[in-house]
Amino acid sequence: MPLPASTQWGIVAALAVTIRPALTELIRQAAQGDVLHNDDTPMKILALPAPGAKTAAADARTGVFTSGIVSTRDGHRVALYVTGHRHAGENLAEVLAQRAAELPAPIQMCDALSRNVPTLPRPLATVVANCLAHARRHIVDVAPDFPEDSRHVLEILAQVYRVDAQARAQQLSSDDRLHWHQTHSGPLMDTLQAWLHAQFAEHRVEPNSGLGKAIQYFVNHWPKLARFLEVAGAPLDNNICERALKRAILHRKHALFYKTSNGAQVGDVFMSLVHTCELNGADPFHYLTALQRHADAVASSAASWLPWNYRDTLQQLDAALAA
Repeated sequence: MPLPASTQWGIVAALAVTIRPALTELIRQAAQGDVLHNDDTPMKILALPAPGAKTAAADARTGVFTSGIVSTRDGHRVALYVTGHRHAGENLAEVLAQRAAELPAPIQMCDALSRNVPTLPRPLATVVANCLAHARRHIVDVAPDFPEDSRHVLEILAQVYRVDAQARAQQLSSDDRLHWHQTHSGPLMDTLQAWLHAQFAEHRVEPNSGLGKAIQYFVNHWPKLARFLEVAGAPLDNNICERALKRAILHRKHALFYKTSNGAQVGDVFMSLVHTCELNGADPFHYLTALQRHADAVASSAASWLPWNYRDTLQQLDAALAA
């Protein structure tokens, strides 16, 4: 049934208000995560003003971004999208403001951009790990010009990823996975680190060349790239967040922009709920329908209406009605 765009928008905007309590609870759940991935991608909002007057032109932020945050805890994953002037680190800081004080510092996985790291009030903190796949891409980019050296690095990293795949196949706990990587990936990473330093120390590569810059990235960020050898549960890469951001990139490709900040917020609500469903094996259409049909219950007890437990809640309601 064809509907005018304005009618479609009215329906979607009204539903966003109804289902927002579920998103509010997902944000609270994400703040308690053991591992939080974050990154952002450019976005466009036509009617979004600059964020206040600035004293210097260099301080003015005119860019608009969609930040992606993926939090994991107890086998569940929460995907959050936030669109506006703020970077991924600032949006992550706002999420972590709801973290329980008694919980230890979570692991944060991101690339090495400073804007991805949140500025947090004490005692809040994160254990930052950097994306090994991002560093690997620097090598892949120069592989046509430096095939032998690039192959050496890529083959070592491939072995590290095979070790991680074996850990997943064995369903190892975080502590057992850490020991597994220290035993099998540790020597590989030591070999790679020695080779990287030797390229500069023995003048095998020009520092300003493409390969030299790729190697320098590894050297500069090595402790955070190798965090999975020190911290139980630290992932190798930020690929799960980059896959999540592909939803925002696809929207940008098809729709080109949001018209207003309110429209962007509505889009963020739906993308957050839909992708969280996908990450937890739930049917987004069925989930959104359930939230709409039980709006009052969702508003009063949103924690019972999350993608991984709402079906249990529905069964309890059905059993209560049958009784």
